[in-house]
Amino acid sequence: MSTYPDDLLYSRDHTWARVDDTVVTIGITDFAQENLGDIISVDLYTVDSAVKQGEPFGLIESSKATVELIAPVSGDIIAVNEDLFDDVGVLECDVYDAGWMIAVAIDRVGELDDLLDPDDYEEYVDQVQGRR
Repeated sequence: MSTYPDDLLYSRDHTWARVDDTVVTIGITDFAQENLGDIISVDLYTVDSAVKQGEPFGLIESSKATVELIAPVSGDIIAVNEDLFDDVGVLECDVYDAGWMIAVAIDRVGELDDLLDPDDYEEYVDQVQGRR
């Protein structure tokens, strides 16, 4: 059994996707958050912006680095978690719920097949960390 929530799909760029029909809510994984260290700020694309799978939807600045947030699916942003602009600390305690970043009206449902289930993502993280 995986240590990652089983109701989500995961990308190799360490983002998660919660699918609800044609809307996909997106955030970063615990693994990403832990490796970033203290998060300083988040800059996200705005509502009505188009995002493409494998391309940025924002930036996250931490004590260790500033990195692009990579979209796991393509579509139009229909919601942005503006609470993160006031309190990025939520990403350190609740990345899978209150720490969601954007919601996207998905263009290509088939892109979900490119994402990993929790067990496969955990195995991928182990490989990244050199455990397997």
